[in-house]
Amino acid sequence: MEDKKVIKIGLMGVGTVGTGVIKVLLKNQEVIAHRIGADLEIKRVLDKDIERVSAKIKELGLNESILTSDVNELIGDPEIDIIVEVIGGIHPALEYIIKALEKGKSVVTANKDLIAAHGKELFEAASHHQTDLFFEASVAGGIPIIQSMKESLAGNQIKQIMGIVNGTTNFILTKMTKEKKSFQEVLEQAQKLGYAEADPTSDVGGFDAARKVAILASIAFNSRVTDASVYVEGITNISALDIAYAQELGYTIKLLGIAKLENEEIEVRVHPAMIPSTHPLSAVNDSFNAVFVEGDAVGKTMFYGRGAGELPTASAIVGDIISAARNIRFSARGRLGCTCFEHKRIKPIGEIRTKYYLRMVVKDQPGVLASIAAVLGNQNVSIASVIQKRISEENHAEIVLITHAVEEHSLKDAIAIISGLSSVERVENVIRVEETD
Repeated sequence: MEDKKVIKIGLMGVGTVGTGVIKVLLKNQEVIAHRIGADLEIKRVLDKDIERVSAKIKELGLNESILTSDVNELIGDPEIDIIVEVIGGIHPALEYIIKALEKGKSVVTANKDLIAAHGKELFEAASHHQTDLFFEASVAGGIPIIQSMKESLAGNQIKQIMGIVNGTTNFILTKMTKEKKSFQEVLEQAQKLGYAEADPTSDVGGFDAARKVAILASIAFNSRVTDASVYVEGITNISALDIAYAQELGYTIKLLGIAKLENEEIEVRVHPAMIPSTHPLSAVNDSFNAVFVEGDAVGKTMFYGRGAGELPTASAIVGDIISAARNIRFSARGRLGCTCFEHKRIKPIGEIRTKYYLRMVVKDQPGVLASIAAVLGNQNVSIASVIQKRISEENHAEIVLITHAVEEHSLKDAIAIISGLSSVERVENVIRVEETD
């Protein structure tokens, strides 16, 4: 055991999350010290704008002399044991973390973009230099899902993960459902409240969720999954009408991150999905996150909580700092390395098998449904339920179908033919339906 009385930290970034980390470390320093068996000290804080953050540092109760804009003062300081990276983005965070690992320092990061895209090289660097890389806060904020999957559920073969891992889209879909408003109306409301960025593409386009699901799938299935491997669809095409039909049919629409293992092949995707209104995920509302995990031994379990924010994210980061500090004290660094020791095939989206919701506007005339059913049947797509209603457009009706489970390529082939029928004005939307046991 390394008898260190004080373990020193270098913090990169004093934004919202960095501020939260300082608050938690200072507020709970006495109990944290007892849990580690050593004191934690923030020795250096890196920020490119020292003038901007100096007042904040003093207000938090730290001496502004610890501030620096020179990254080498953190990475090159032999007294600093743990580097905490909360600056975000790929560059220069990637270079900073690699350099810190090469110096033998433990690293804690919240950087989902970096882990999803460059996890392989980061873990190789940590392994080569026999140190630690922790990243709990990269997925679902304060929810302890990474540690749970790496340790508490390590005895399981994970069958599937299904999660709501983006608070912005969940807030938008919740408001659309409860207040029966359009996507655009609720997006503007979310931006005013600070739930959505001025450019919300990463969230509403599903890309943020894709990075998180790539990380979870890599851990769950012991195989490298990058965000580029994830099929992604956002929520911009979801209308209040789709939500109303979903409710009528007994479903709720959520943006889901889904990772499954079937026949040693991985399917990994992010898209809007209808789930039964009785499923636990359907009750996860507003900006909350939840991750539903099924393992062969544990069965089904769900992790729920705040997926973002200053203190929830700081909670996860400080938990990782404590783990890193314990490993330093007990000379156990490198204990939890990369779990990607297999090379499983990732299924293309055309091979996934699920049910589908189709909404289309058709001419209000005899035989239309029969002609659509014939096309579907020819592509081996069978119909589970139908709703047909007149709409405000003259001599037109709206048909809503739920299919039985079918491979996606067959459904897409059928839609291409249906779209060309003279009796069909347009196919308005197609949404996957995720039935659960």
